Amino acid sequence: MGEKKKTAHKALYRKYRSKSLSEIVGQEHITKTLENALKLGKLSHAYLFTGPRGTGKTSIARILAHEINNIPYEDESIDLDIVEIDAASNRRIDDIRDLRDKVHIAPVSAKYKVYIIDEVHMLTSESFNALLKTLEEPPEHVIFILATTEVHKLPATIISRTQRYSFHLVPTQKVARHLKYIAKQEGIKIDDEALTLLAEHGGGSFRDSISLLDQLSSHTEPITTELVELLLGLAPHQALKELLDVTFLGNGTEIINSIERLVESGLTPAAIAVQLLNMVRAEIRAGESNDRSVKLMSELLSVQSAQYPELKLETVLLSVAPPRAPKAVAVVPEKEIPAPAQEVSSAKAMPEPIETRSKALEIETPVVKPKVTDSPKLAQEEAVSQSTKANPQTGDIIGQWPQILEQTKQKNNPLYTVIRLATPEVDSGGLLLIFSFPFHQKKVEESRYKALIAEIVASVTGTSVVVRSIVDKKRAKPVTTNDATPSDPAHASLISSVQDIMGGGEIVNV
Repeated sequence: MGEKKKTAHKALYRKYRSKSLSEIVGQEHITKTLENALKLGKLSHAYLFTGPRGTGKTSIARILAHEINNIPYEDESIDLDIVEIDAASNRRIDDIRDLRDKVHIAPVSAKYKVYIIDEVHMLTSESFNALLKTLEEPPEHVIFILATTEVHKLPATIISRTQRYSFHLVPTQKVARHLKYIAKQEGIKIDDEALTLLAEHGGGSFRDSISLLDQLSSHTEPITTELVELLLGLAPHQALKELLDVTFLGNGTEIINSIERLVESGLTPAAIAVQLLNMVRAEIRAGESNDRSVKLMSELLSVQSAQYPELKLETVLLSVAPPRAPKAVAVVPEKEIPAPAQEVSSAKAMPEPIETRSKALEIETPVVKPKVTDSPKLAQEEAVSQSTKANPQTGDIIGQWPQILEQTKQKNNPLYTVIRLATPEVDSGGLLLIFSFPFHQKKVEESRYKALIAEIVASVTGTSVVVRSIVDKKRAKPVTTNDATPSDPAHASLISSVQDIMGGGEIVNV
């Protein structure tokens, strides 16, 4: 027995190409007009079809050419009176001169000789001039159908001598319904959400969407949304939803971590930005957006052209995230604070101002023991950061931290993006900003930024402070303690929920 002959696979977009104007989907404003013109016998000597690729320009041109001559339209049929020319490969002046000479030859068997020139914008200037002569005074038996995706490249003299039809991108729902019909005919198992995703990614182009379905048709198992996302190189919808959630909750650490995970999986920041933009747009249409959604859409548009797309994406999300409340500083009895040895010795060496000495007579200063630590510098920072009591002149900084952040955002957005990730503390040395990462701390250490922060604090609180910064991941992260557990179970549940949302926190009894 001989081997079974294998037939070549025919692309689905060719197999399901429309054969009549009534079968065209999504361009009814064009097909209805052409059908009426055919019925009334009002034909133009030249048509111009413009619009995005994959919207049916060439298909309608072929159908119109056959219906003008009352010839059945079949994919494999060849008619000598219907001539297709690809302007991309026949753009020279000699090609158009040859066409101009042949148009005077009468049709072989049909009433009209129809010339379909695809991608006509690819012709040279000389070729356009030669074609213009023919369009001005064409033979009565000749009809031209020009098609282009870039009508702005056509000379105005060419456009003015044609009857122009503008093709539109097909709505997603119509494309999805057509894909569902093809999938049913081909026995392709695919769920509706996956079909919608294919239609959306096709961008309103039937050809592109059908080609994607053709690519997936070889899978034997049912085609799901996850499989389509994997094929198209898209981020999972759930991962993007979680990224938006942590953005609008103001969780800066998780924003950066989520972006890193998506990039490590092979996605580009530009692709992530486009998906986020489409997701936010869908939420706005559904009435599920918030006051930061429009700003986020505007900022996401700049990710693709950024020199460092990943950093730009992080900055965009961090800039629209609401500021998180700073960690409260617990008031510790003065006697429990260890004074560093270096500070005590230096205090004895330096003479006190008269005003300071007079106040010292009224306050009994307890004797303190130095705290043992591996790093004298770290011990000094820790001791300074935990003041006995809030300085009367700087005690309002923590309470007014959101206003300080808002002022910073208005004056210097990049600086705001950095300091909003800091945990502020007020001590006898002034304002201490605690960071988790050296990159952010290094940024704040620039003298111009420290001066700006001090200026903003002074304008908000009316207090002059010295700004310092350190890197301490343990202190930068909110810490949950059980020292102030509320006795009321309902209150305890509420506190637990707030801590889950805000990423932890310290409970302080006042």
